Amino acid sequence: MVDLSLIEAPPIKTAEPGSGPIETDMVIIGAGPAGLFAAFEAGLLDIKCHFVDALDKPGGQCAELYPEKPLFDIAGIPACTGQELTNSLLKQCSPFEPVFHLNQQAEKLERHEDKWQLTTSENTVLQAPCIVIAAGGGSFVPKKLTLPNAQDFENTSLYYAVRKMATFEGKNLVIAGGGDSALDWTLNLQPLAKRLTLIHRRDQFRAAPDSVAKMHKLVEQGKIDFVTGQITGLNGKDQQLHSISVKTAETEQNIECDALLAFYGLTMKLGPIADWGLNLSQNHIDVSNETFETSTAGIFAIGDICQYPGKLKLILSGFHEAALMAHTAHHYVHPDKKLVFRYTTSSKDLHQKLGVT
Repeated sequence: MVDLSLIEAPPIKTAEPGSGPIETDMVIIGAGPAGLFAAFEAGLLDIKCHFVDALDKPGGQCAELYPEKPLFDIAGIPACTGQELTNSLLKQCSPFEPVFHLNQQAEKLERHEDKWQLTTSENTVLQAPCIVIAAGGGSFVPKKLTLPNAQDFENTSLYYAVRKMATFEGKNLVIAGGGDSALDWTLNLQPLAKRLTLIHRRDQFRAAPDSVAKMHKLVEQGKIDFVTGQITGLNGKDQQLHSISVKTAETEQNIECDALLAFYGLTMKLGPIADWGLNLSQNHIDVSNETFETSTAGIFAIGDICQYPGKLKLILSGFHEAALMAHTAHHYVHPDKKLVFRYTTSSKDLHQKLGVT
């Protein structure tokens, strides 16, 4: 079995902002797992790809919000972190040499002769017969604490994501929230923290039942504390928390705290994509579940941003969507070539391209 922890992300090809017009076969908006796998599937069909992503590195939410969080539902991989999955996907698509335009947002989309022309926030211009929107939930930002001094502690002792688990080693850590992120990190950081307290406004959770059961067991064993209440104050100085104030049904109390992780969910915004004339449903893009094409010919959507009957927001669903999308896109990119489906196990030319001996 391949140890994903040993896979390093290969160097990526980037382009200078403001360049163009650049002609390619497919522009993928969003370099998360679904987008990266789409570049691999497209590459198998001789479709060249350029990425546009608002983040400073590939990986989407996996790399930005939970690079060290374990994932357990990737087919054939018992467990891997978000960053390990990103590194592996980058290595997988690297033989097809995708080009990345990072720190840029897709802004303007218009028809240019027989192709789509996409202009980014950095005035990079890309032209392609196919556009693939793989932007997760659009522009995602954490819902933040609304306390007046919260900003004073951000990124020094108040965090909305875990980028390095070692940051919380030996700390009096408080985690606030009741969803999967709050429960998952409670379980994963408990062995590292000096003391860990989970705070949620009620004793019911929106997380996986198995995670909730494991959390309650840790409480029973005295390894973590659970408080039902709301954070009402942040206490500290020089950007460093020393305690938080919590209001419960019975009283108010201060809890010693070196670091606070707040997981109140994400605010999703489609940004300029909302103005592109696509069929939208509650901030998601409606697609065909056979082709993953939107209401506009040549524009596709895959991953969390797309919506169709039976849709599941899972990374593995995005992989499936990427494969079917690429086969439909082939007709736009190579209209004069008949698509012959080939298994990667039996194609000699693919073996040569992928460096398989």
